[in-house]
Amino acid sequence: MFVSSNRLSDIKAYFHSKLAADFSENEINLMVKYLSIKRLNISSFDFLTSKPILLSESDLLYFNFALKRLLKNEPFQYILGDVEFYGLELNSDVRALIPRPETEELVDWVLSSVVDDQSLKIADLCSGSGCIALALKSKLPQSEIIAAELSIDAIALIEENCLKTKLEIVTQKMDVLNPVDYSIFEKNSFDAWVSNPPYIPNKEKALMAPNVLDFEPHMALFVEDNEPLIFYSVIALEAKKYLKNNGHLLFEIHEELSAEMHEMLLNLGFVNIELRKDLQGKARMMRAQNVISSHESN
Repeated sequence: MFVSSNRLSDIKAYFHSKLAADFSENEINLMVKYLSIKRLNISSFDFLTSKPILLSESDLLYFNFALKRLLKNEPFQYILGDVEFYGLELNSDVRALIPRPETEELVDWVLSSVVDDQSLKIADLCSGSGCIALALKSKLPQSEIIAAELSIDAIALIEENCLKTKLEIVTQKMDVLNPVDYSIFEKNSFDAWVSNPPYIPNKEKALMAPNVLDFEPHMALFVEDNEPLIFYSVIALEAKKYLKNNGHLLFEIHEELSAEMHEMLLNLGFVNIELRKDLQGKARMMRAQNVISSHESN
């Protein structure tokens, strides 16, 4: 046995001894806590008390396997199998990017951009785990929310998360880089489009942390160096056709490409283009509004 006894307190000590070089004391405590709550079906209070909690042999194997995965730099959210996003508990694994706290700020911005006293129609493009679409549905229950995604594996994850959260959204297989795929939509019918598409140039791979580079899906992360705005430009061009007049387009963006993003949206005829920084002070999000000219509406 890798610990001296089958007490949870020994598991805590063992995790600290093995992970102290890579994680803070608080991070290790939280990881053991979440693993314990999930595996042992105990409360946070039970975990914090000094009451001895004994583990079975299979429990010990579970913790040991989790530790080995952590030592290989696998993201903790994938090991745990779920993540909290905007008050929702979602399944999380290698099929999609891990939902980040910064993206919750994008959801906030969408919600503050639309009038929520009516039934809205909103699309989340490059939906991944479905976190944005489901967060919006949780706050706009009367609205039609569409989660568009190319990866079959990610679509399966979205559908699992719909069941997990008991939220009904429309899941649509779609290649957002293919203009033909947009033809399923009705022209000028959407109140808002939101997207957190791939935007990291391949040349920046060397700067990525191993737990991201080695485990999270590259198709959701990287773009060619010579076309860093490829997803944004195609989505924005199509948004001109499918957003209502004054409909909103919102993106999570690369912090170093905000000027290029602004110029691209301006050239396409969007108005009220606004950049917003996240809580870390990084240029993280951009919002613009569609304007339908008289000749376009005819």
